[in-house]
Amino acid sequence: MFFFDENILCLKKNDPVGERLSNIAKKNNILLMVCDQCAVRRNLAEGTLEQCGSGDVKAKGLVDGVVAGCFPQLYQALGTNPPDQVITL
Repeated sequence: MFFFDENILCLKKNDPVGERLSNIAKKNNILLMVCDQCAVRRNLAEGTLEQCGSGDVKAKGLVDGVVAGCFPQLYQALGTNPPDQVITL
């Protein structure tokens, strides 16, 4: 699942929705990724806007298992395990 804009706020540590998603993701091998640029702008990642898209931005203050990245990192993460289903909101 890829989160961007204000959707990433539901993945903040201790948010009930985010905690449930984290548990479900662990049990079902689901990738939880936030847009690195959106996360940096909301102080939910370590890194700079210049680093966005490079893979160097790290999520912070989010539930367990969430990673920050952009489409290159998303495609790389899914490369060996393509999704069965894509859901967009």
